[in-house]
Amino acid sequence: MHSRLIRFIIAATGTILLGTVSSPAAWAQAYPSKPIRIIVPAAAGGITDILGRAVGQKLSEQIGQPVVIDNKPGANGIIGMEAAAKAAPDGHTLVVGYTATLAINPGLYSKLPYDPVKDFAPITPALSLSLVLIAHPSVPAKNLKELIALGKAKPGQLNYGTAGIGATGHLAMELFKTLTGADFTHVPYKGNAPAYTDLLAGQVQLMFADVPGSLGYIKANRVHAFAITSPKRSPMIPDIPTVTEAGLTGFEPNIVFGFLAPAGTPKDIVTRLNTEIIKVLKDPAFGQRFAAQAADVVHSSPEEYAGYIKAEIPKWTKVVKASGAKAD
Repeated sequence: MHSRLIRFIIAATGTILLGTVSSPAAWAQAYPSKPIRIIVPAAAGGITDILGRAVGQKLSEQIGQPVVIDNKPGANGIIGMEAAAKAAPDGHTLVVGYTATLAINPGLYSKLPYDPVKDFAPITPALSLSLVLIAHPSVPAKNLKELIALGKAKPGQLNYGTAGIGATGHLAMELFKTLTGADFTHVPYKGNAPAYTDLLAGQVQLMFADVPGSLGYIKANRVHAFAITSPKRSPMIPDIPTVTEAGLTGFEPNIVFGFLAPAGTPKDIVTRLNTEIIKVLKDPAFGQRFAAQAADVVHSSPEEYAGYIKAEIPKWTKVVKASGAKAD
């Protein structure tokens, strides 16, 4: 009798322990069990890298594990995204995705080695980076409405510069043209620097630019700024109206950055990461740091972020097709 009781207790205890270890809740409690890697599909020094490192540092302090940044630049973010998609879905590999890698690339490339919807478990968006529409002072338009009227009255006569075919500035202008009916001629460059050079020289007349890169030229009156694409005015250029204030609604070409894990990552771990990363994003010091980049802090549930990505793909695919851009 005594021996049977002992065997029963051992068996019952083993069953309880087994159930605990194999349950999703236990996965979340044991997580993370090793350092976390954040893949940044861009070179060091840019805003994608700065975001990954800023979140990684605070996340490490909160979860008690090192967070390592792994820069994998190249091919418009494809190299880093593919590496993340193929990583083990255990919550120890994350990736910083953004509009180009998640919504623009599917329309830009006929063969993409990852599926933005099927290959990832979205965690939360983090930043929305605004663009500003700038022009050489020789452009005879004082505001956005006058520029649109000019683009309709003299189609194709004004040129706009970009960092290259399929770049955010390119597709932002193509979306602008689609919404307004104005027509401008695209002049692609190999990067933003030569585009700025020709804009300042008047070789091209227009450009959708990031605020930090164009701020000095705006303040020195070397270019004229028509409007910023943020929902509210930027403290960096408070005199420049938003696109909505300037009279154009429904124009949202902002670059949205967010965090994702490989598809198949346990839901409890995704929820834990969502909670921890949003805690970082809500820190006032974090928001102030990125306000200097004209970037607004954003966050949501994993489900809302997944829905956002799904909605952005057809939007940008339509713009890519209208522009005729192909990167293959």
